Amino acid sequence: MSPLVVAAVLVAAVTHAGWNAIAHHIKDQLLAFTLVGGGGAVCGALLACFAPLPAPGAWVPLIGSAVLHVVYQALLMQSFRLGEFGQVYPIARGTAPLVVTVLAAVFVGEVPGAWALAGVALASAGLVGIALWGIRGSGAKPHWPALAAALATGLAIASYTTVDGVGVRASGTPLGYIAWLMILEGLAIPAYALATRRRALLTQLKPIALRGLAGGALSVFAYGLVLWAQTQAALAPIAALRESSIIVGAAIGALFFKERFGAPRLAAAGLMVAGIALMLR
Repeated sequence: MSPLVVAAVLVAAVTHAGWNAIAHHIKDQLLAFTLVGGGGAVCGALLACFAPLPAPGAWVPLIGSAVLHVVYQALLMQSFRLGEFGQVYPIARGTAPLVVTVLAAVFVGEVPGAWALAGVALASAGLVGIALWGIRGSGAKPHWPALAAALATGLAIASYTTVDGVGVRASGTPLGYIAWLMILEGLAIPAYALATRRRALLTQLKPIALRGLAGGALSVFAYGLVLWAQTQAALAPIAALRESSIIVGAAIGALFFKERFGAPRLAAAGLMVAGIALMLR
């Protein structure tokens, strides 16, 4: 990866942790993801006015990715309802890079070299370590439904990451691809919220509208950078580097949600940094 690609993915990582923290902080998760999805769809519609349409070969993965993103958002909502941000976010993100490595090798033909493979494994170990220490450090029993939802979220992330890697490369326009992806995926949860909350929805959305819409804009920016990076480098290292957002997420959990961080998580973060260094070797 070139320095520009690395910088873009790191900016995306920080931005991604930011919008997830915004969504987690809104207690009613359906309202939170209605605003994030709606804000993303609005941003996508604006981008679509200035970007070319994706090439015909990109539309099948584009539609498939939109479905996977909706599944991911539903699982993420459930994770945030059940567990702490500083724990479920790292587990969800930390399981993805290794799965992406396997999927990219099988379906895209991107077989990583020894250094890259070692880096992905080391980074993933560090990422999951950041999350799992929260269970041990709290002295509480693991909340298995939250962990299961977070792991399922990680599998959904790996799936849409691989599909998008194929789709954006076939699209000929990363900007057009992200625009239509946000439009297609962004309308599902707001439509569900409107069907279930009906007239009460607008009243419930008003107090949190600015925060939620800001989260939607951040989500478009973050994933747009990742999609562009996927046209410039292999999928597995980008997926692992992107998950450096877990360090940011754990720090946000400690600073703003009063969740524990501690020395073991710092050590796990060190593993992740070492893994990234190997991937960039």
